[in-house]
Amino acid sequence: MEKRKILLVEDDIEISEMLNIHLTNEHYQVECAYDGEEAMEKFMNKYYDLILLDLMLPKLNGMDFLQLVRTKSFTPVMILSAKDSDVDKALGLGFGADDYVTKPFSMVELSARVKALIRRSTQYAEDKMPVASSIIQVHDIQLDRENHQVTKNGEMLNLTATEWAILCLFIEYPKKVFTKEQIYRSVWNEEYYGDENIINVHIRRLREKIEDNPSKPQYIKTLWGIGYKLGEFE
Repeated sequence: MEKRKILLVEDDIEISEMLNIHLTNEHYQVECAYDGEEAMEKFMNKYYDLILLDLMLPKLNGMDFLQLVRTKSFTPVMILSAKDSDVDKALGLGFGADDYVTKPFSMVELSARVKALIRRSTQYAEDKMPVASSIIQVHDIQLDRENHQVTKNGEMLNLTATEWAILCLFIEYPKKVFTKEQIYRSVWNEEYYGDENIINVHIRRLREKIEDNPSKPQYIKTLWGIGYKLGEFE
């Protein structure tokens, strides 16, 4: 099996070497960049399955790098940062990151999150279902699981891996009401520790892309005090 490729963007050489050794031992192919400009050059010239991104980088900071990446690709991005405030996490997720890990973190946690994020971004793209059964239509939105595409009124919607996984969850279980814990367990495949912010940000970003009016959502409805469910259309 071909090794998954990871771009590790971290300016602290000691941390970079430690992560490189650990991820290589986990059978990933790792390339390191030590500033934002070097990271962008590598990103523009190669395909990666995942980007691990520090925010405090020389030459081009992590947030600027992330925004540039999102103008060109939906490669999964996991932020590694010493900044642990809810505002910093919301900013990172709002700019297009798929996950956010606060330093210091355990290697066990990092490995689990890396594995989950790569699996999330590839599981539907690698689906071997027949083309006919992989197409699901919900009102104006069409989900093509075989080609990993979502369109609305024929126009392509550019979703990140996490947004895609959340939308698939709702569309594949149209009658089910999902609590935030159930969404987290299903999409992240991890234990939920009550961090509502990460769910809120991803739901908001997804609504901004699929709803006609995100402040009055029709596709992803909120059931206050319970969770979310797919909207019903006549």
